[in-house]
Amino acid sequence: MSETSLKIAVLMGGIGSEREISLLTGKNIAAALRSEGMTVVEADVTPEKLDILTDKTIDVFFPALHGHWGEDGGIQKILEQRGLVYTGSSAEASEIAFDKLRSIELFRNAGLQAPAGFEVNSRTDLAELEEELDSKSGKYVVKPVRDGSSVGIEIRTGKQAAIRSAADRLEKFGSLMIEDFIPGREITVGVVNEHVLPVLEIIAKAGFYDYESKYISDQTEYVFDTIKDPELVKRIEHDARVCYEAVGAKDAARADFILSDDNVPYVLEINTSPGFTSHSLVPKAAAHIGLSQGRLCREIIEAAIARHVKS
Repeated sequence: MSETSLKIAVLMGGIGSEREISLLTGKNIAAALRSEGMTVVEADVTPEKLDILTDKTIDVFFPALHGHWGEDGGIQKILEQRGLVYTGSSAEASEIAFDKLRSIELFRNAGLQAPAGFEVNSRTDLAELEEELDSKSGKYVVKPVRDGSSVGIEIRTGKQAAIRSAADRLEKFGSLMIEDFIPGREITVGVVNEHVLPVLEIIAKAGFYDYESKYISDQTEYVFDTIKDPELVKRIEHDARVCYEAVGAKDAARADFILSDDNVPYVLEINTSPGFTSHSLVPKAAAHIGLSQGRLCREIIEAAIARHVKS
């Protein structure tokens, strides 16, 4: 089968808080694949709307879903149960990466630095937690354990404010974590088919890379080659690869870090379903080395097919 004869179904939409972003990502991926001469079907899917998976003319399924059900292993489990060829990480790897507590534990076990953090759920003794919190900066990041695109993230000054923030939103998110706020620079590193892309620094006018900075604001700056120490760049690239391997990611993923004021990279998370919007980071890093979105998506598909044939 020639590559241009492939028929690809791009799965988008879903049911999570990032549905609209997923639709943008999916449409961009579809356009990129068409530019490579592939036949593409765009499918807005939900757990109750999966007719596209019965289409026997589809060669490869390309999940472009974010958040719950799409990024946490939900759609991947269904694709695996049906024996379908699909791009991206496995259900198991997706589930691990989506859970910030589980993935951070893996990163620490692999020797990486990560901010100290504690989970807050319905069983947490808040008085006991206050005694354990100890941020040198006096600030804390409060975020859902299982969500993406900076949904639900708040920065609070002081232990009590951080605990209140988590406690007030338990019903909505089910489980949150309070993490030390590390002053520094926000950087991200994409990994595509085990190849590490250039380190990208994000300068958000809001002070941190929140949902608006990611998808709405045109004031967010994305800059390359801002870290002048080549050994530090190598360390960050190494840490990104370790993150990718630690969760068992495939095809494309993105590791996010804070580079502290004393030049220590602290890993925050890894995203196994990176976006493909005009603001998205993996396509920007790929473009920086001359890799178009079309070629990037083609390489992801080629890797998925090769993996399927090998298995």
